[in-house]
Amino acid sequence: MSLQFLWYIPNQAEPGHRGDDVVDNHNSLDTLTSHARALEEHGWGGALIGTGWGRPDTFTVAAALAARTTTFQPLIAIRPGYWHPANFASAAATLDHLTGGRVMVNIVSGRDNLAAYGDSEGDQSHRYARTREFMRIVRRLWTEENVTYQGEHFSVTGSTVVPRPVVRGERRHPRLYFGGASEAAERVAATEADVQLFWGEPLDDIAERIDRLKRLSDRLGRELPPLEFGLRVTTLVRDTTEQAWADAEAKVARMAEGAIARDPNRHAAVGQQRLLRLAARGEVLDDNLYTTPGKFGGGGAGTTWLVGSAEDVARSLRKYAALGITHFVLSDTPYLPEIRRQGERLLPLLTAGRPA
Repeated sequence: MSLQFLWYIPNQAEPGHRGDDVVDNHNSLDTLTSHARALEEHGWGGALIGTGWGRPDTFTVAAALAARTTTFQPLIAIRPGYWHPANFASAAATLDHLTGGRVMVNIVSGRDNLAAYGDSEGDQSHRYARTREFMRIVRRLWTEENVTYQGEHFSVTGSTVVPRPVVRGERRHPRLYFGGASEAAERVAATEADVQLFWGEPLDDIAERIDRLKRLSDRLGRELPPLEFGLRVTTLVRDTTEQAWADAEAKVARMAEGAIARDPNRHAAVGQQRLLRLAARGEVLDDNLYTTPGKFGGGGAGTTWLVGSAEDVARSLRKYAALGITHFVLSDTPYLPEIRRQGERLLPLLTAGRPA
């Protein structure tokens, strides 16, 4: 199976995300468009656009960028409590139709300021039961007509989405990406997701999770095509191994200067807790997985970094691919220069079949 390489677009109200150096008009349409067009020009398939209350609306940003590009694929992060499934299915199908089938969707069930937009979080089991219904209804609305579904959290009656998503080859609708490391999350992924995204964990940990999800899919009677797997991680790439590690350590030192002492696990989700615990196993795991950033405020994909020359990082990513990872969402800051650097130096080692 071919590998897919995506980037990350910082959909943030405030500048300086993870050390990005753009301040003026950092989130203007022109600035974000420059990122999306640079991705097209440098071999990337598209980009994940994050979601959360207090950020610009992700779907609106994705639609605007899609209108200004030709091949850029937005991986649109959305929350089931923010959208009703029928409203979302219609909006996404319309954008997919208008862009010729470029839409991808990342379903997010983690914490957010839910009360700010009239949602109620409930406990973890409630959130993931709702997410399961959301994904099931959306998929049916994309692939069936006159859909009726009566669930605990959502319902639709005689619902048909027009226009339909683009059907091309084996693609029946936009792919549904999903993340989460808790037992409840993995049960949703095993039965409802198209792609399970992992954070940057060591190879053995990823291998164990892939195996567990495959066995869980079989046990739960998955009715969809086999679950695919993706990796969301920071990649710090420089001309030489030595320069990469010098820059990584300098970056962490700057993070440490601004860090506030806190319990890193206090509000962390299960997947984030797994990442934070990696530091206890060593500062560098496998060949070049750097765990120290997590001690000083690195969160999500910023908790662990793959560090090295383009050859070093490509070699590591190929090892993840050998485990079954086929979707990669990479990033580093400053975002725009790194789109170009890694597009020119890292991607050719991964997409041209050359040994790393």
